[in-house]
Amino acid sequence: MNGKALNANMLYYLFDSTNMHRWNDHLRTLDLSEMDKQAHKTAIAWVLGKCEEDTGAAIDWHRLIEHNLFSFIQRIALTDLKPQVFHRIEEEKADDVSRYVLCEFDRSVPHTDEGFRKRFEEYLYSDRSSKEDAVIRAAHYLATKWEFDTIYEVNRSVYGIEDTKKEIDGQIGQHSDLAGVRDLMTKRSDLDNFIDIVGQLRFQQRWARTPRIPKTTVLGHSLLVADMVYLNDCDCGVEGEQVYNDFYTALFHDLPEVLTKDVITPVKTSVSGLPDLLEGIEHEMMEKRIMPLIPAGWREELRFMAYDPFSDSDLPRRNGKEIKACDWLAAWMEAHISICYGVSSKSMRDGKVDIGRKLTAVGGYGETIDAFDIIADFEKMEI
Repeated sequence: MNGKALNANMLYYLFDSTNMHRWNDHLRTLDLSEMDKQAHKTAIAWVLGKCEEDTGAAIDWHRLIEHNLFSFIQRIALTDLKPQVFHRIEEEKADDVSRYVLCEFDRSVPHTDEGFRKRFEEYLYSDRSSKEDAVIRAAHYLATKWEFDTIYEVNRSVYGIEDTKKEIDGQIGQHSDLAGVRDLMTKRSDLDNFIDIVGQLRFQQRWARTPRIPKTTVLGHSLLVADMVYLNDCDCGVEGEQVYNDFYTALFHDLPEVLTKDVITPVKTSVSGLPDLLEGIEHEMMEKRIMPLIPAGWREELRFMAYDPFSDSDLPRRNGKEIKACDWLAAWMEAHISICYGVSSKSMRDGKVDIGRKLTAVGGYGETIDAFDIIADFEKMEI
């Protein structure tokens, strides 16, 4: 039976990547999860895609978004293989690996949209030679380099660390035909700083005052929201620029928090006038600290994505209520899954109930994503 692309099994499959730890054979200065790596990669791919457009090249953003998600799903199925092993297996056993990945996906997500699954299968068996796939690969290596730079100094005495450094630099160099990669390779550019400041959202924990597992970051949460929005757009038959606007608004909706830190909801709602004051401060700091890091031609678009992400818009087209519903659902999942894992608190249980009430209210935002059915399926799921 044909299901929906946005469903509880798919969301748990993606969320479980938070439990996949990267560089865990090295000394790490912070926890590095696969979810966060994929989120950073996705933001970097946006930068590289915009750079290509600035040279006059055409980018199929729908393909870029979907293939980025497909590469994420593939990586989850292959767990935490070291990159060298992953790429060698992929090269020498490509068809066998694709069959295995598809089997794992079907086992974990048994009822999904047939069209989505068919496109995923076609992706796995394709040569991935498009411009968009090249952008995704380059973004992958740049995100890996960012992670490596955070651990390099404390691992200088580790055998083979210099070989790892050369290998990563070489992989990035193979993509020097991309304008953004050339820019990032030749100098410490403003775009380097933008990528770094996006990466700093990996430092910020969600539900910071509440014991919770797995811990999730603001950046990882943003990718989960963005992928939810994209899957729902697939179910709704959304096409054209709205796919782009919905996805990247969701991805960058928390970007101002890199400058102000996350202010928990009870504080926001209890202090009169605080939300408006914070919003003004965030916009002011964004204009001073972040907007100068990107080309002038991108700035109005980023303002649209980051300044008022939950508002509907007709020109350009965007479903802000859907993005807000996905934001709430991601937060509900973070609480629910931790409670299922056995780590809970009164504030988390209260938060789960409050968010669930908002999502399942008749006529509320949750109806835009069929949240009632997704929550019901989560409640029945063995986690």
